[in-house]
Amino acid sequence: MSLLFPGGVITIAGKQVSRLGLGTMRLTGPGIWDAPTDLAGAHMVLRRAVELGITHIDAADAYGPHVVEELIRQSLHPYPDDLLLATKVGLIRPGPGVWKPLGRPDYLRAAVEASLRRLAVDHLDLCYLHRIDPTVPLDDQVGALTDLQVEGKIAAIGMSKVTPEQIKQASGIAPIAAVQNCLNIDEPDDPALTYCADLNIPYVPYRPLNAGHLVGRTGVEAPLRWLLNLGEHVAPIPATSDPDHLAGLIQAVTGRR
Repeated sequence: MSLLFPGGVITIAGKQVSRLGLGTMRLTGPGIWDAPTDLAGAHMVLRRAVELGITHIDAADAYGPHVVEELIRQSLHPYPDDLLLATKVGLIRPGPGVWKPLGRPDYLRAAVEASLRRLAVDHLDLCYLHRIDPTVPLDDQVGALTDLQVEGKIAAIGMSKVTPEQIKQASGIAPIAAVQNCLNIDEPDDPALTYCADLNIPYVPYRPLNAGHLVGRTGVEAPLRWLLNLGEHVAPIPATSDPDHLAGLIQAVTGRR
């Protein structure tokens, strides 16, 4: 493993980045809603992650909603050249703890353009379809992101919470740069893991510590190393709002703080 990049390196969306990334869902209030109670701590987590060599940060417009993208801009803009900033569109938030897919092409376009403004960038490095909306044809949802890619507003397209069949269908419309699904020791079975390995698609496990439930039983090292050992295409994104916990995550895969 590289001493410079936590967990070693992987190429995602054309950028060589740390295999250990940072999830940002916890940088919000209860119910993944509104601003975090410790705003200064949230800024510190983001800045410290980059200082410690994490070059893959994962966000979503639904986190807050909109809160995390604003925090990222406030904390890190102008962004380092080697930073991969991923975000997601396609989920709306009627209230705390409530998530609803919305994949109409006009909505996805508006969501991407709003993320561009919040992050203060002219294109999104990697934009995931956060969830497939079952009421809208998948071809239309991926097609909307492809149109934005052609326009230069998205560099690479990802998919989240998808099956191999859905990845295959989406890949017929646009190259899929990454897949983000739930995977951890408690939830170890996802056929998309092998499918992505066979197609050389980076696989980004969300909830790698099972929302913190694994930490009290095993600590963070065992579940993170279990994921990293599944294949070189695996790049977990543990989330934290605690700078000390962040340091512990990095120490678990590098031996350094």
